[in-house]
Amino acid sequence: MPSIPLQRTLAISSLVYAASLWGLVWYPYRLLSEAGVGGIASSFFTYAVPLLLVGWLHGRALRTARGHWMWLSALGLAAGWTNLAYVLAVLEGEVVRVLLLFYLSPLWTVLFSRFLLHEKLNRAGVAVMVLAAGGALAMLWQPGEWPLPANRAEWLGLSAGLMFAASNVISRHLEGGAEGAKAVSVWAGVAVLTVAGLAFKPAELDFVADAEASIWLLLIGVGLLIGSMTYAVQYGLARVPANQAIVIFLSELVVAAIAAYFLSDERMGVQEWIGAAMIITASLFSGHMVNEQLEGKQHV
Repeated sequence: MPSIPLQRTLAISSLVYAASLWGLVWYPYRLLSEAGVGGIASSFFTYAVPLLLVGWLHGRALRTARGHWMWLSALGLAAGWTNLAYVLAVLEGEVVRVLLLFYLSPLWTVLFSRFLLHEKLNRAGVAVMVLAAGGALAMLWQPGEWPLPANRAEWLGLSAGLMFAASNVISRHLEGGAEGAKAVSVWAGVAVLTVAGLAFKPAELDFVADAEASIWLLLIGVGLLIGSMTYAVQYGLARVPANQAIVIFLSELVVAAIAAYFLSDERMGVQEWIGAAMIITASLFSGHMVNEQLEGKQHV
């Protein structure tokens, strides 16, 4: 067994790895889109890869957790929409704006925790809500218009953050459950939602007839990366305090901003920077808030 310091180093490294890759994974999805693979189809194949390759290894964990199948299903659907909406959003919109709307998740976490876990809203919770909401207003404000997302991509990014918060709260409700069962639930949730989406947009599968080997290799490669990110997040969160993990996850924004600047020539204006500062600060406070609340939380 690795020593405690080594375990902690590995845990922090795994979270940095996952956050960095999430800040970059939008780019191969855009390459797939340019090659004729739609967002729903690419999400289906990339999440089917880890589900089929390693999902069966967690059969025992799924059997052990069968008493929680309703919550695991809810986790799968919430996390499934998080990942699918994220992919669709970064294909259509500006990467950093989408991610900033996604990182409003602390605001939704406060609300979900209040109603699902019966956690009382403390001063840190109020600060999180005010800062996150204020950051959104600062970023979205346009004279004479409601400060709402401007297009479908931004609405998708907002909804992805909403479901990310829901999945985190559900995962906390399942605290102590097998991590393998949770991972399979996430992958299966994306697969179920994408199959439903493909039923309405079957034309996204037209690429299969004449797809080159490079397309399939890219789909498999992204799928393997997603599987590794899922495990890395689970390993890290089990060994790193929540407030420190949140700080590490915010590195995704930095990686995404740099990548978007060089790979797609996207730049943020002053308004976006102000909103980003407020939203990031809210995320930092949310880690401290969760630690305080966990001491007296009640499960439904």
